[in-house]
Amino acid sequence: MRLATFNLLHGRSLTDGLVDPDRLTAAVTALDADVLALQEVDRDQSRSGNLDLTAIAARALDAPHHRFAGALVGTPGEGFRPLTGDDDGHGEPCYGIGLISRYPVRKWRVTRLTPAPVRSPVHVPGPGRGPGLVLLRDEPRVVLAAVLDTPYGPLTAAATHLSFVPGWNLRQLRQVVRALRALPAPRILLGDLNLPAGVVRVVSGWRPLGRRPTYPAGEPRVQLDHVLGDRHALRRLPPVTAVTTPLSTISDHRPLLVDLG
Repeated sequence: MRLATFNLLHGRSLTDGLVDPDRLTAAVTALDADVLALQEVDRDQSRSGNLDLTAIAARALDAPHHRFAGALVGTPGEGFRPLTGDDDGHGEPCYGIGLISRYPVRKWRVTRLTPAPVRSPVHVPGPGRGPGLVLLRDEPRVVLAAVLDTPYGPLTAAATHLSFVPGWNLRQLRQVVRALRALPAPRILLGDLNLPAGVVRVVSGWRPLGRRPTYPAGEPRVQLDHVLGDRHALRRLPPVTAVTTPLSTISDHRPLLVDLG
């Protein structure tokens, strides 16, 4: 079983600044993941060709089960409003996360997290240059969980992308852990947590399944992207056999891949 998480940067290449669906397809196909969590995902955004990036990624993996969970309606860094539910935002540009599975899904669950009440400086990458520092308003966040039927029995896999505001992301991580306790064990959390590995382990109490730097993509220095396992019932899953962070043709993050068994 291969678990993976990838912050897509809405499929954008840092080389030319473009979003190319064929390039996105090739990048996701190369991951060959059985369960893939995606962050910074667009749906119906003009900047990414009005594409459904989650659906493109699911086709690339030949994965029949996938879902997009919007966190906001509008465009990050510009004008947006919180997305309030699955019936909101249809026909409008949305932005959020995705979860893709080659295994059958018993049920889905969405948990919404409120944004920090303050602005915070963020490094914004651009084509042909280094990142720039921009003071941004925080965005609403979302957790997308699925109970999967896997070869090792039921498994809860959850995807999220936490706040970039220091301290607020710790608060959100605790919220996520509490929310996932209501779903069957074993439980796996995948995503860009905007936190380093040591802090994530201490605050969540969950075990990191892969320790590798993932950001920035060219020369990774810090791990922001994680695959965590709830220690409760984790023994039901096979052991970790490989952890990789391959360089991709898109995004300012590297994907994190964890092989079990």
